[in-house]
Amino acid sequence: MDLNLVRVFVSVFETRSLTLSSQRLHVTQSAVSQSLRRLRETLDDPLFERAGGEMRPTALAEAIADDFREALAKIDGVVESTHGFSASTSDRRFRIALSELGEIGWLPEIFERVHKEAPRVEIEVVALAPAQVSEWLSRGIVDLAISPAELSGAFERRVVKREGYSVVMSTINRWAALPLTTETYAALPHAAVTSDSGAPLIDVARERAGITVTPIVTVQHFAALPRLITESTELVATIPEAIARGWATTWPLAVHPVPFEMAPIELRLYRRSATHHTGAIDWLFATVARALEGTPAEFSTIHAEQEPDARSPGW
Repeated sequence: MDLNLVRVFVSVFETRSLTLSSQRLHVTQSAVSQSLRRLRETLDDPLFERAGGEMRPTALAEAIADDFREALAKIDGVVESTHGFSASTSDRRFRIALSELGEIGWLPEIFERVHKEAPRVEIEVVALAPAQVSEWLSRGIVDLAISPAELSGAFERRVVKREGYSVVMSTINRWAALPLTTETYAALPHAAVTSDSGAPLIDVARERAGITVTPIVTVQHFAALPRLITESTELVATIPEAIARGWATTWPLAVHPVPFEMAPIELRLYRRSATHHTGAIDWLFATVARALEGTPAEFSTIHAEQEPDARSPGW
């Protein structure tokens, strides 16, 4: 059997997409379809059927997938051990899943590190979807993901940063100059950000403390919070401490520690478990880890109404 047919099969199995497979393999979608047709004839099985916008594997495809992936991994391992991955000449495109904060605070340093060693490599950022990221990593849809969540699956991971959370409120809030108790925190109206990937961990810490919070306003982006909070006499928000301290230098905000026990959130770097181009992913994982561990993040672009930049040393 033509080894390229096996590679096409594994790619379609992982991505569930002819389009993504063609991009990953650097061939046309027509070439992927033709390879899949030849493989179907060889194995006398449809292998994949269209369902809900994706290529869903048949029972036979599910049965042979692990063996095909293992075979490819061994072959690629032998080739890469002989030739290695050349970052300086590679023109691969890598996909990294990042939250809004990740894209703002970490992407510039990641790009600088990657581009320095691999000037022809392309980086595509995918919006982090907590409910889907495990599947994306399993199927190789993304190469890396940066998330505070403890993902299921046997993914290689590394804790690259730790960050606490703080409570911010306007300086005109009557509680601004007073100690923030658990009771007061629970009683105050809250604002939340849908793109905050650490929000589920905050909810867990609140539940352990017996606190129930239902936000009365939910915004899509952190940039909407400063003006919203500072112009309210009651509204509060629980946000990463680094951003809170930075905003307090340019906005009339009071910053309080969270009034309940909450360990710092650990930010994890995950790499995909798929078998395609393992040497390249090894290099990317190590390079991104060094970028995240070695420098502070920069959140100066999170401001509103052209307020002065707020620089912060956190994540």
